[in-house]
Amino acid sequence: MVVIIMYNEIKNQGLTLFRELVEIANLKKGSLIVLGCSTSEIMGSRIGTNSQFDCAQALYSGFYPYLKDKEIYLAAQCCEHLGRALVVEEEYAIKHNLEIVNAVPQPKAGGSSATTAYKLFNRPVMVEEVKADAGVDIGGTLIGMHLKRVAVPVRLSVDKIGNANVICARTRPKFIGGERAVYNKDLM
Repeated sequence: MVVIIMYNEIKNQGLTLFRELVEIANLKKGSLIVLGCSTSEIMGSRIGTNSQFDCAQALYSGFYPYLKDKEIYLAAQCCEHLGRALVVEEEYAIKHNLEIVNAVPQPKAGGSSATTAYKLFNRPVMVEEVKADAGVDIGGTLIGMHLKRVAVPVRLSVDKIGNANVICARTRPKFIGGERAVYNKDLM
């Protein structure tokens, strides 16, 4: 009973988090969010020690239908056993000329989050790098390498899922020029 209640809470927190991020980051159709997620941390264990597939499924059941409805892509980061490669939709990889690599994530080699994404996506493929428009790091998975420059921290109402800390970011174009430069406020 306690696990069911916790999974419902994880589902609801995930949906709230992604809704707020999409709004604050002003993400549009075709945007990409990178997700790094330690289900071990969510469940109260140290990262990489207790991968929980059911936990990942509960999380995705909240936010993933919302992202699909908004036509926003997700890149699910694997753990270091797969070099922090990412699961993306084949359509996204082809559209952005990303090099596809060969691996299939598993709960203990890639992680439960990436495994869940691989099972949910229409045509999942693996790539080694992306430049995402926004990011969600659940449990200290270090997603920064997969964000566009310049990453800007985003504070949301959800700062923990289960026992895991949550850190989010959006990106914006870098400022160029000097003191006389004028910037487009819509891109900030």
